[in-house]
Amino acid sequence: MSTATRERPGAGPLAGTVVVDLSRALAGPHAAMVLGDLGARVVKVEVPGAGDDTRGWGPPFAEPDGEGQRESTYFLSCNRNKESIALDLKSPDGREVLTGLLRRADVLVENFRPGVLDRLGFGTGELLELNPRLVVLSITGFGHDGPEGGRAGYDQIAQGEAGLMSLTGSAPEDPQRVGVPIADLLAGLTGVNGVLAALVQRERTGRGQVVRTSLLAAVVGVHAFQGTRWTVAGEVGRAQGNHHPSISPYGLFRCADGSVQIAVGSEGLWRRFCAAFGLDAAADGLASNTERVRHREETVRVVEEVFADWKATDLLDRLAEAGVPAGRVRDVADVYSWEQTASQGLLLDVEHATLGTITLPGVPLRFFDADGAETTRREHRAPPVLDADAAALRRWLGEGS
Repeated sequence: MSTATRERPGAGPLAGTVVVDLSRALAGPHAAMVLGDLGARVVKVEVPGAGDDTRGWGPPFAEPDGEGQRESTYFLSCNRNKESIALDLKSPDGREVLTGLLRRADVLVENFRPGVLDRLGFGTGELLELNPRLVVLSITGFGHDGPEGGRAGYDQIAQGEAGLMSLTGSAPEDPQRVGVPIADLLAGLTGVNGVLAALVQRERTGRGQVVRTSLLAAVVGVHAFQGTRWTVAGEVGRAQGNHHPSISPYGLFRCADGSVQIAVGSEGLWRRFCAAFGLDAAADGLASNTERVRHREETVRVVEEVFADWKATDLLDRLAEAGVPAGRVRDVADVYSWEQTASQGLLLDVEHATLGTITLPGVPLRFFDADGAETTRREHRAPPVLDADAAALRRWLGEGS
């Protein structure tokens, strides 16, 4: 990495790091985008003519005024801060350009099925011989080995196979997928953790390594208390709607004109909640969290009875006064028009090559130096149109030959 580039204000902590993104769809592209958000230079290698699969995923599509190529909003969601080059990796030219990129890269991100890169001549041994400092992030659906290691991995399939859908929904007979492709996103974020750890280790050893994860591993890795609920207590968690299985009252409760969410996560909060609404905190069956969980239906009934005459806005004010964590359920449009969202840098305006100025969801990390000055990456690239940076990248590679 270039020290001069890395220390440029507003460049991000990974400035000077070069990432080659050979992945497509979501898990790998999301991982590469996060590395780009952190300041890395990310080169996305795409299939000539078609590009990443997600360029065709829609509607919705965004279309420039007048004649022009439509752009998939799905693709736009996971490919900011990248350059694009289209390469046929089965051709001599494609392999030569990729080889040049890999020689200069710090990180390679790929999510091919096991064995595909080997057949293209870029197996693990070849990659680390070509560039011994290279960190390779490899993401699969269900793992690189094991009895089902070769299975294709798509998010909803993984959500079901990894147990997440059995925990999500109104009841056990109503399994539901999470409303975003969470298995893909978690695999990408898990992979980023591994890459950052490998880069730190490389500073000590001078050598890169391979980091592997999968959609299955990433979802199992966030089972949290639902995992130990089974592995330790022998109890299988089931979907039970909008109420927490181990804390009560904690969930979505109806009120006069809609609903609010509350999180009464301690006995102190329970006493404050009861004082605010005239309830007996020591009532039979409600005096402790254990009792309230065992008598969940009664707890929900008691809470909704006192909420029945309250409008949501007034109710949230009262809960705030009492110091009880609470909130509303916003739709996506509400979230992006919320001042708190904007204050956290979660709206990002970029100039797209065909669409003009577009707004993207922003970067969920911020960095500050010891003096309190923000050092988060300031300049962001719009997701690229296919092959937009081919000429510039070929010139860059030629300069280093």
